[in-house]
Amino acid sequence: MRSQKLIVGIGSALVDILLQESEEFLAQSGGAKGGMTLVDSAFIDGLLEKSTEKPSIVPGGSACNTILGIGMLGGRARFVGKRGNDHLGDLFEKGLIKHSVEPLLGRSASPTGRVLSVITPDAQRTMSTFLGASSEFAPDEITPATFAGAGLVHIEGYLLFNEALIIAACKAAKQAGALVSLDMASFTVVEQKKDILNALIDKYIDILIANEDEAAAFTGLRDESAALQALSQKAKIAVLKVGKRGSFIAHQEKTIRVDRMGDGSAVDTTGAGDLWAAGFLYGYIKDYPLEQCGKIAAACGYEVCQVIGAQIPAEGWKRIKENL
Repeated sequence: MRSQKLIVGIGSALVDILLQESEEFLAQSGGAKGGMTLVDSAFIDGLLEKSTEKPSIVPGGSACNTILGIGMLGGRARFVGKRGNDHLGDLFEKGLIKHSVEPLLGRSASPTGRVLSVITPDAQRTMSTFLGASSEFAPDEITPATFAGAGLVHIEGYLLFNEALIIAACKAAKQAGALVSLDMASFTVVEQKKDILNALIDKYIDILIANEDEAAAFTGLRDESAALQALSQKAKIAVLKVGKRGSFIAHQEKTIRVDRMGDGSAVDTTGAGDLWAAGFLYGYIKDYPLEQCGKIAAACGYEVCQVIGAQIPAEGWKRIKENL
C-alpha cells in the first residue's frame, strides 16, 4: 500500500482552443495530421481568422488534462506549471480549482500559452501549440515543496522541448520518493527528442505510456507485441494504447489486454490519451489491480471521446464512478 496518495502533474499550462474544421482546412494549415507543431501566436491567430467556425476555449495541456481527470475522479491532485498574468491565465487557474486540483503556478509577463486543436470529421485532432509563458518555466523554480507529499509525479512528453526542466523535475520527483509516469505525448515529439527520451526513461521512469504511433517512433517496431515488449524492457509498467481496439499493459513479463468501452465511436479524440492516463493513474495510486486500472482508464477515454474537447461532462463522470 502506497502511503502517499497525492498525484502531481507537471507540464505546460496551456489553454485549448478547439476548432471543428474540414480536411481541406487542415491541409492548408500545413500541420501533420494527428501530430503537434510548435508555432508562434500569430500563426494561431491567422488560422482562426481563416475559419468561419466558432471555437471553444477550455483549460488544456496534456498533463493538465490528466490531472483534471484525477481530481474529478476524487483523487488528490496538484498541477505545476507557469501561466501569464492575463485573462487566459485566470481561466486556466480557475479551471484547476473547479476540478478539485491544487494549482502551483508560476507567473510571467508573457501571455499564457495556447493550443489550437483542429478537429476533422474523422474525430482526429491536430495541434498547433504556442507555449507562451509555459516555456519560461525554469528548473530553479522546482523546489522541495513542488512534489511534497507526492506518491506519483506525472510528466507530459511535451516537456522534452525544455530538457533542463524535465530532467530537474524527474530528479526532484525521485528525491521526494515518488514514482514517475511519462506520457510520450505525440509521435512528432518522439521523433524529434528520441535521444533524450531514451536516456530519461532509463534513469527515471517507472510507468511509460504510449500509443501506437509513439511506440513505433520510439522503438522502430510496428508490430504491437514487439513494440510493447520493447517498451516493457524500459520501465516497470508499460502501456500501449491502440485506439478503438483498446490497450495493453505490460508488467513483470505479463501482458494484460484491456478491451475498449462502447462501440469504439468518437466525436473527437482530443484528450483521449490524457484521460486514459487519468483513470489508470488514479486506480494505480489507489492500489487497484492493473486490470481494474485499465478498465477505469478505458471508461475515461471512452467518455471524453463522446464530446468535443478534453472535458468530460457531469453525466459522463457519473457513469464512470458508478462503474468503479
